[in-house]
Amino acid sequence: MTEEILKKIKQLPPLPESAMQIEAVYQSPDSSFNDMVKILEKDPLLTADILKAANSPLYGFSREINAISQAVGLFGMGTVRGFALASIVKKSFSLDLSPYGISNEMFSELSKKQHGLMTAWCLRKENKLLGVLSPAAFLVEIGKVLISQQIMADGTQNEFRDALKELQDVEAAERKVVGTDTPEVSATIFSQWKFEEGLVEVIKHCQNPKNASTPNNQRAASILNVVRVCVPINGVITDESVAQAKELITAYGLDMESFDKALENAR
Repeated sequence: MTEEILKKIKQLPPLPESAMQIEAVYQSPDSSFNDMVKILEKDPLLTADILKAANSPLYGFSREINAISQAVGLFGMGTVRGFALASIVKKSFSLDLSPYGISNEMFSELSKKQHGLMTAWCLRKENKLLGVLSPAAFLVEIGKVLISQQIMADGTQNEFRDALKELQDVEAAERKVVGTDTPEVSATIFSQWKFEEGLVEVIKHCQNPKNASTPNNQRAASILNVVRVCVPINGVITDESVAQAKELITAYGLDMESFDKALENAR
């Protein structure tokens, strides 16, 4: 982690009270489904964002979801927490991803598509991991915002563009030009905001899942890696990206059948 990026992270404002309340409810063993619903319903704008996200065709539900209680019931507390945190966190940043050659709308769609594929793949067989994977899928790319700011501050847009073209690997280009990469920056942001260690670790080690400290975190990091490979930075799933993702699924011993079904809505 470079000193310049670390300074940017330390200067980030704290998350709003609504995020802290959601985290407190989610982390407390004494909290219930209804506690989460009550917290979310206090914020009409957040409620609207969550329902809009939940009704995306990416998730494959045939009926409209029109209440927070319905969303929590269908997706579970962990996934709805991911919807909420994604909405809150992204409003905390001024977005300009031009060094990556993508618009703000493309960046938003990237996160949505990664999360949609993740949820559809894991909702049944990996449900216990979704408490970490849901926010991780939505938020893992947020480090690009600060890296983009640093590239523009340093005036290295052309150097970064050339590195992307030469290396054909976004994180490798980030490390070459900025000295750090998206997973490391994102993990450091969420550590600064005192998110739980599991979420921070899964994001940090998504490129090298074996480095995570527990079997559950290793599995979650493996799943996150597959999803990021399948849905590249431009948000377009290709035959090549699917083939690369499936190689990882085989290597990690993950569920291929559920992945194939999830792809039907994601493409």
